[in-house]
Amino acid sequence: MGSTGLSNDPKEYRTRLVEQSDDQIDAWVAELLRDVVIRRGIVKVVGDFRRVTGLDERSFERVFASGGGPPASLGRDRAGHVVVPATTLFALVPGLRAQVSDARERLIAYLVANFGETVYV
Repeated sequence: MGSTGLSNDPKEYRTRLVEQSDDQIDAWVAELLRDVVIRRGIVKVVGDFRRVTGLDERSFERVFASGGGPPASLGRDRAGHVVVPATTLFALVPGLRAQVSDARERLIAYLVANFGETVYV
């Protein structure tokens, strides 16, 4: 393993992530969501999560609610970006698992897409 975690580059990181348990992947995604929102903000986190996991706004809302996020807390910022309270980001992981059959692959894609963030932490 590299000094920064599972590997020194995104390709090897993906390979090693595939070897991890679902529980480990879920924990790492939840931690990454929390860590990135602190540094980069909720708009960045929600936008990146939606883009990488292939969720349109309606699908994102379903994922959020399915994971235990309160639907009434989902909203928009002044620029029209979909936002949720940072303290409810935990809902995205179980929600994705509940809503899509390839959630594991999408969660791994999210971790790999944020490899630079992971190394930064």
